Amino acid sequence: MKKADAEKAIRHLAWEWAQETGFVSKPGYYPSFSSFKSWLEANGYRHYLDFRSRCGAEYDAEHWLEDELKAKKW
Repeated sequence: MKKADAEKAIRHLAWEWAQETGFVSKPGYYPSFSSFKSWLEANGYRHYLDFRSRCGAEYDAEHWLEDELKAKKW
């Protein structure tokens, strides 16, 4: 999987996860990446964490999750 494709998917799936789990953005509070990762695996999206990265795919995915959910207004 290409990193750019994975980023696009993870950012989209962040919103699906947030809606499904009732995540509420609060100042100083970050979404649980382990919960998000478990959700990805349970829903057949684990393959979006399979891409090459200098820092590691999960590190990048966690950053995208946090960035996506804090960057937008609910």
